[in-house]
Amino acid sequence: MNPMPLPQALSPIHYGELDYAGQNLITPKELTTDEVKELVGAFANSVKRAVDAGFDAIELHGAHGYLIHQFYSPKSNTRTDEYGQDKALFGVEVIAAAKKVMPADMPLIVRISAQEYGKDGFDSDYGVEIAKRFSDAGADMFDVSGGGDGVLHKGNHPEFYAGYQVDLARKVKHATNKPVIAVGMLDNVAVADHILGVGDADLVAIGCGLLRDPYWVLNAQYQQNGADSSEMQFVPRQYVRGFM
Repeated sequence: MNPMPLPQALSPIHYGELDYAGQNLITPKELTTDEVKELVGAFANSVKRAVDAGFDAIELHGAHGYLIHQFYSPKSNTRTDEYGQDKALFGVEVIAAAKKVMPADMPLIVRISAQEYGKDGFDSDYGVEIAKRFSDAGADMFDVSGGGDGVLHKGNHPEFYAGYQVDLARKVKHATNKPVIAVGMLDNVAVADHILGVGDADLVAIGCGLLRDPYWVLNAQYQQNGADSSEMQFVPRQYVRGFM
């Protein structure tokens, strides 16, 4: 339930009509086709600002229920215009527009949900097809995750263990022949090293592990060299205690 009596944004928008009846939430207005096209330009403008600011790469967040994901998800995109008939179109246009304002040698990373874990969510075969469309549009690398489409549905989501989403990254890599980033409970150094060693992914992304341990990379280096984290003299003692 939303305890806020007023909208949390002046003009919340959404990919299409969505009924939040009974949940005390704000129903955002549906984008018109022209507004969708304007958003493609807005993405490109944001990318251009990042390029001008001196960043080395660009990543578009197209997973976990964010706007690009909302468009390519069949259960959420019920539009009847061109962006509903071709559910990958919005993402394809955003990627193409981003590439136009980026230097030729700057990589564009696209994060996707390669499988949905909620009720009636799409499977990895569909997710791979989306990745192929985005690859053809100009994506240079994929940050491959899953879910973000709603409440987890029994029988439609994996068990959660170290590396539980690596198979999604592997499938996208093989289908697109593009480098991939694997995610999902990969803060165990041995697991992360194995994933890279066998070629299932080209990079691993560590999120929660780095929040828990801001010295994760240094700790990993020590473990790879057979040392113990307690020997990390340059790390504050209270952090070392937290590693144990």
